[in-house]
This record gives sequence, structure tokens and C-alpha cells, in this order.
Amino acid sequence: MRTADFHYDLPPELIAQQPAGRRDGSRLLVISRKTGKIEHRMFAGLLDFLVPGDVLVLNNSRVIPARLHGKNPNTGGQFEILLLEENAVNDWWAMMRPGKRARPGTRIQLLDKSGGTTNFFAEVIDFNAEGHRRLRFSETKNIFAELAALGEMPLPPYIERHGETAADQERYQTVFSQPAGSVAAPTAGLHFTPEILEKIRARGVKTCFITLHVGAGTFLPVKVENIAEHKMHAERFEIDEATVAAVNAAKKSGQRVIAVGTTATRALETVARLNAGKLNIHTGKTDIFLFPPAAFAIVDALLTNFHLPESTLLMLVSAFAAPGEKIRGRELILAAYAEAVRERYRFFSYGDAMLIL
Repeated sequence: MRTADFHYDLPPELIAQQPAGRRDGSRLLVISRKTGKIEHRMFAGLLDFLVPGDVLVLNNSRVIPARLHGKNPNTGGQFEILLLEENAVNDWWAMMRPGKRARPGTRIQLLDKSGGTTNFFAEVIDFNAEGHRRLRFSETKNIFAELAALGEMPLPPYIERHGETAADQERYQTVFSQPAGSVAAPTAGLHFTPEILEKIRARGVKTCFITLHVGAGTFLPVKVENIAEHKMHAERFEIDEATVAAVNAAKKSGQRVIAVGTTATRALETVARLNAGKLNIHTGKTDIFLFPPAAFAIVDALLTNFHLPESTLLMLVSAFAAPGEKIRGRELILAAYAEAVRERYRFFSYGDAMLIL
């Protein structure tokens, strides 16, 4: 299949620039994989589609304030740094703007949130084929501990406003986030409130968690014409004993496993492919790329947001809409997206949600 097969037209004004007034104030488009029937609900209506015995799997990774600002102390030149992955203490891969000025040996003085200089420095020590820079931080025992004071939430590039707001610090984070490590939010989880989670559990639905630290690669475009040639970025993830037990019990008894987000889906299906269709305790990385006609061994339903045209995430949900089929899932999803555009849904990270049953 071609990357262009996953294109759709989206009016720019439908790209959500702010979160909804309430987390659960988002809309929910529900689509049946069997019939293609579409229903329009509010997010709280998710409860109507859950039954006792369902297992809801959420990604509890916490977003780090990964966007830093700095300057060259000799020239005054400004830099923006987006941390990507920690290699060791004070040793990180990062995206930098402007990249041309971030040559190996360049020393950058970090700025605080108000733009004042700090005593912390980063030195460019290497770069890779993707143009990312490897940075060594100094004058701190661990830059990770300084991020709360220095960094901003790494809002995606399609949110076109300068800097973060106080609302972003809360709302670009799920209410159940725990281990810190993501540089982009697992956005399907942003709609949940403690009250909705309590109602879900009261209905007899079990909630459990995986941890997948989302990388900035989630926003990278597919640059090849043939999608089978695309190489996915790798992301760290972990699945613990409690989740393994809940998911395997559900599959054994014929109950549904509902993944909240493409990240939870990728973690579950990665391990299933390594373990003959079952889940087991796992810590590692995944670069799994799910696109039509992929099959799914674990996930029976998927709650997700609306994704960018020609993105790997749109390809994943297209595969899930018709597992094992090459064309039908893409057609179902693109028809649902066209309906969402007509109904003026809000798209992407701060946008509305979609439930695929």
C-alpha cells in the first residue's frame, strides 16, 4: 500500500489548539467494524459500550517537560531543544533548532522558564543520520531532576501557539500518569477523569496499565511511497504481572480486551507476537509497525484519537478496523474521518475520541 492511500483533507480550524473545557467534555465517534455504522456520543457515553468482564488497558506513562531553551554564551544565538531519549545520566539524544548551528563542540547555556540564564550547560557531542544531536549536560548531577524548573511540556508542532499555558501542564497529562518518560502524551487517555474511571470499575470492567514511553517519532511523517519500507522508531515499554494476568484471563474466558490508545495496542501486540498470541511480563523496546493487512491477537476494541493524514497511527487504526484485510479497514476509517469532518469534530492531541468496536 502507498502512503498516499492514507491521505484525507482536514480543514485547519478543526485541529484542536486547546483542550476541551473538561476532560470528559470531548465527543466520541463510535464505529462498528462489522457494519460500518457510526454513532455520535459524548465521551461519557463510553460507559454504554462497556460490559462486565471487559479489560481496559491504559498507558500510564507520564510526559516529561522535555522542551528546553538555551543560548550560545559566546554568540548569543538561541536554541530550542527537545529531549528524545536518555542514554545515561546527563547523556541525551535531542532534536535541536536551528540544527545547522548545533555542531559537535557547541556549548549551550540553558535558560529557565522566564528566559533567564542558569548555571546548567549542554554540549553537542555527536549527531546521527536523522539529524538528532547527542547532548552531554554539565553543572548538574542529573538534568532529569532539573526539568520541572527548566522545561516546557512538549506540545506537538500542529498546536500553533507560543509556549505552554498552566492548563497544558495539567491537561497534556493523563490523570493516571505515573512513570515519567514520554515526550508526547498518550492522548487517548487524556479524556478520562477519576470519576469516569470509578464508574467503569463499578460496572465490572477491570482497568490495568502498560507503560510505553512515547517518543517524538510519533509525529514524524512517513517519507517513503511504499509503507512497507517505512522504519518505525523504537519506544521503551513495560508490561507487568497484574496486566498479564488480567489480559490472559480475559482472552481465555472470551471477554474483550479494550486498548486505550495506539501505544497500548502496540505494546500488547508486540508481546503477543513474541509469545504465540499470549501476553507475558516484558520490558524492552518495540518498533512494531501495524498497517493493513495486519492481524491482532490481543486487542478486541480500540479507543483512540483522530490522527494525522498519512501517519503510522492512521495506518494502525485502519489495520485494526478490518484485521487481515488490505483495503476495507482503510475505507472504513477514512469514511469515519470524513463524517467527523462534516460533524466538526476536533482533531489530534487535544481533540475528540473514536471508539472502534
